[in-house]
Amino acid sequence: MKIKSPTAVIPGIYLALFFAYLFGPLIIMVITAFNSSNFPRVSPWECFTTDWFGKLVADDKLIEGLGNSLLIGVGVVAVAIPIGLAAAIMLSQVGPRLRASLYTIFIAPILVPGVVIGLSTLIFWDRIGTFFNAPYESFFYDGTFLTIFGQVTFIAAYSMLVFLSRIQRFDTTLTEAALDMGATPTQAFVKVLLPFMAPAIGSATVLAFLASLENYNTTVFTIVSSSTFTTVLSSKVRYGLDPSISAVAVIIISITLIGAIIYECRNRYHSKGWSLVVAERPVLKVATHPGSVAAVLGLLAIGAVLFIQNHDSSACTAQILEDKRAIQQKLMEQQSLDTPAVTPAPTTPKLGPLGGEDTGGTSAPSPFGGNAGSIFSPENLSGSAGSTPSTSDAPTSPPSSGVGGIFAPENLTGSGAN
Repeated sequence: MKIKSPTAVIPGIYLALFFAYLFGPLIIMVITAFNSSNFPRVSPWECFTTDWFGKLVADDKLIEGLGNSLLIGVGVVAVAIPIGLAAAIMLSQVGPRLRASLYTIFIAPILVPGVVIGLSTLIFWDRIGTFFNAPYESFFYDGTFLTIFGQVTFIAAYSMLVFLSRIQRFDTTLTEAALDMGATPTQAFVKVLLPFMAPAIGSATVLAFLASLENYNTTVFTIVSSSTFTTVLSSKVRYGLDPSISAVAVIIISITLIGAIIYECRNRYHSKGWSLVVAERPVLKVATHPGSVAAVLGLLAIGAVLFIQNHDSSACTAQILEDKRAIQQKLMEQQSLDTPAVTPAPTTPKLGPLGGEDTGGTSAPSPFGGNAGSIFSPENLSGSAGSTPSTSDAPTSPPSSGVGGIFAPENLTGSGAN
């Protein structure tokens, strides 16, 4: 058995890691779209469900944002593609010095941060609307209008780069020959240059639409009070996710795969080598026709939609919920058994008027003399309890006080006998 050298294995390992890094998140999102967990996760697996697709369709805000994104994408394509094509044709027809200056100007919006483009677009059209004294209901303050023109500023530059890569291979003598044969410049453009640029136009259209659909930095400022698909998704991420986001990913991946398969079948079907293969095999020719492939993929998509609509996972979900409740109840019972018994706290003794312990009948001695409970009693403040005022002029002894007469006037000013 021949053992491969490490140098031959390393490229394979690198490619495996690269594709795992590239497609791993997509695979994980596809799996989480069919897990009944309320949070997007692969493990632990609960139930196979398609309920998240129904929740996605029932999300009015997300559907509205998707509709706005599609409308904005179409508007961006309608404006950016002609601008990018015109810029590419201009750069191909001017001198080297002027070409360098124009190229710098056209490519500059790509280098500007999207936040700056969004804010500048918003402020610019606000000033224009203020100059014309336009009401806030006008298009100067419309989120769709502002977003289209904000995105066109840099998406048109992307389109221009695609057109430049194609137009550099164009033979200008073809246009000159058409003009020499009596064609007008418009006819030469439509019948000679435009068919040559058709593949680039298709590529730039797809690129512009996808760039508009996924843009967030510029859109979050220019959309004003409206919403797009990306802004709604960002708010969901900020305030809490559920697997309906994964359902969106499944739909986008499915549409992309269907389009890529049909496009690849179309290219191979019209290639010369494949034409020779299927020339003697009519069945294979019909089976590999782009229309046949599209029909099969369409039927599979319809079957998937019907399966999603009819699949019922309520029984499994109810069982999972019951199991979770049983586990929670078991944990609560175990916690109550593990908690030690609480011993009763010692009885707090009853406190007297000054914080001393109440002995039930005998007052605690006071540091001021007498009993602590009788220091501020009414009889000690006004005289002996139960004594009647004497009418005799003979001096009498001061009344008995709980504090020993320390607050008597003669004790405050000196001896009363002197």
